[in-house]
Amino acid sequence: MALPPPSSAADTVLLVTRSDDFYTVDRVAEEIARRGATPVRVDTDRFPAALTLTAALGPDGWRHVLDTGAARVRAEDVVAVWARRLSPPALDDELDPELREGCVRESAAALRGFLGGLAGRRFVNPLDADHAAGDKLRQLRLAHELGLEVPPTLVTNAPDEARAFHAAHGGDVVAKMLTPLSTSMDGGSPFVHTSVVTPEDLEHLDGLRYAPMVFQARVPKARELRVAMVAGRPFAGAIDASGSERGQVDWRRGRPGEVGWAPGEVPAQVAERLRRLLEALGLVYGAVDLIVTPDGRHVFLEVNPGGEWGMLERDLALPIAAALAEALVGR
Repeated sequence: MALPPPSSAADTVLLVTRSDDFYTVDRVAEEIARRGATPVRVDTDRFPAALTLTAALGPDGWRHVLDTGAARVRAEDVVAVWARRLSPPALDDELDPELREGCVRESAAALRGFLGGLAGRRFVNPLDADHAAGDKLRQLRLAHELGLEVPPTLVTNAPDEARAFHAAHGGDVVAKMLTPLSTSMDGGSPFVHTSVVTPEDLEHLDGLRYAPMVFQARVPKARELRVAMVAGRPFAGAIDASGSERGQVDWRRGRPGEVGWAPGEVPAQVAERLRRLLEALGLVYGAVDLIVTPDGRHVFLEVNPGGEWGMLERDLALPIAAALAEALVGR
């Protein structure tokens, strides 16, 4: 569906992302336009170099204006915000490093202040909830309390604790990070994969003094599920990495042709617990990763508030963009 160039209009929906993000943003923009609203893309890495923002306070109150070059948007015309990606600005290489750091900080504060001035509009996701939901330990605690199965987990920067955990689980342990380094559809670089912890690894844990790691008991898997939850609705894709030794630990490590997406199913009880988890986290959208064990158990790994879903719509024709548009404009 070809979209007309965006212009300032009532019923504007801001699509907050970055300049290298296309497929998912284009699909949601199409669905928003189909519902009679005006999508306006905001590439946060182009601010402040190529986007201008003004917030002014006078006797009559606040005036908020954002100019993307393609559209001049007044705050009063915005009905909803899809806060997909907030990226640091792309600034000139010639800037002094200390000046650059200050410019990045000031730009981020101004942008978040502008978005904060849109309180009362629909947000997917609300900024504060999105930030707080990134706490993986909180996710695991809530998931456990809501009845979801979670793997035994250790987060530590103490080598002795890591070795004891490894021994307690028979040496069948994986390591991962608390925060993602990549959010692309293909898990592209930069990315730190989930990896099996070998006995040799236990002799080289000095790096924990620089950053703690997550250690989890390895869960046997028949397949993995990526579940895009939108306003309580699950859209699931399954990936079978049984043909890839590397992909068995982390499907992103599988070579082309070794792994692929297929329709997935989430039992009603699990789907309801996931709905309650996102509600507890204050999220409208979240990408949930589950392992389905050979005996049919569904084990919760994590929910990423900004997790990728484009491959599920592209490969499986799941109407996730339409569901997000409904959550934003309700038509």
